[in-house]
Amino acid sequence: MRKRFNIFRVKLAIISAITIGTNTNNIFAQGDKVQVSIVPGSSTLTNNAYIPNPVEITVGQTVVWKNNDSAFHTITSGNVGAPDVGALFDSGLDGHTALTSKGKTFEHTFETAGDFPYFCTLHPAMTGTVIVK
Repeated sequence: MRKRFNIFRVKLAIISAITIGTNTNNIFAQGDKVQVSIVPGSSTLTNNAYIPNPVEITVGQTVVWKNNDSAFHTITSGNVGAPDVGALFDSGLDGHTALTSKGKTFEHTFETAGDFPYFCTLHPAMTGTVIVK
């Protein structure tokens, strides 16, 4: 019995090592829609306010940001102090697309490859990046 238990522990350790060594961002990029969470307490966080961050997707996939925090947030393309002219994507501040409460979502489909930084206009320390390959 002890020998079987030790074999089990070895197998578990191998599986854990493989899992830890895997880029977890790719796990999220397997469907047409890729989920990004705005984590609880994110207004006091920086580049760890969005999980995963960065998120890696392929051309044609959609990122869906979900507000899992109790605070109001936005998703605005560009960098803090320099949002994209014409806003490639922006959840805005109106009630229709803004992430005004816990559970609200905003989504954008990426049609070109590149690195796309974004931030929350209300909490500018919150930053993220979408990498489209």
